[in-house]
Amino acid sequence: MASTLMAAVAAPPARLYVPPGVYRPQADTGLLARALAHERVGPDTEVMDIGTGSGVLALLAASRGARVTAVDVSWRAVAAARLNGIRLGLPLHVLHGDFAAVSRGRRFDVVVANPPYVPSPAADPPGHGPGRAWEGGNAGRRVIDRICARAATLLRPGGVLLMVHSALCGSRTTVDHLSRTGLSAGVTMRAVVPWGPVLRSRRAWLEEQGLVGAGEDREGLVVIRAERSCA
Repeated sequence: MASTLMAAVAAPPARLYVPPGVYRPQADTGLLARALAHERVGPDTEVMDIGTGSGVLALLAASRGARVTAVDVSWRAVAAARLNGIRLGLPLHVLHGDFAAVSRGRRFDVVVANPPYVPSPAADPPGHGPGRAWEGGNAGRRVIDRICARAATLLRPGGVLLMVHSALCGSRTTVDHLSRTGLSAGVTMRAVVPWGPVLRSRRAWLEEQGLVGAGEDREGLVVIRAERSCA
């Protein structure tokens, strides 16, 4: 099952339901899936998937026997992830709402996150619609910074956070933020991919902000790995 789902990251199989308005697994999902494959995940592992979308990463963890809590602010994504768990015969606990609220008082062995991270002319991410899956505010860090601030309290001793985002958001900023909370953090994976339609549509604004150079059309992706000390 795990190998099938890994292959599904680039091209979801017929059994993986991704309805309109739900983020489809893309290159960032695939990079995060490869990072997750290197972590110790099994029946004794509790995993949280922040921004689960169609549930691909949650399903990957569940296919290895982990107990998985997945969360998304989109009811449509929650329904899709629940249905995909049923279709694939993998148990998922899928919750609707903000990750900080639904996780209050709980800690996990592994937390995976693919937050909205595309820099936007709008300071505040949209309150509804598919754009919630990618709009990250002016610097692309509105949700990234919230995850960084909460990561240490989400993790058990020895627990690991894996978070993917664009290099446009500043990987060093993320590493520094996580390190200040007492976690051991660093970039564990990188990839370069062509721009998607959202970045292409705001090229002029990105150039005005000095986030990209003239004619640039490829985006760097990074996976940040942060671990809480066992002490």
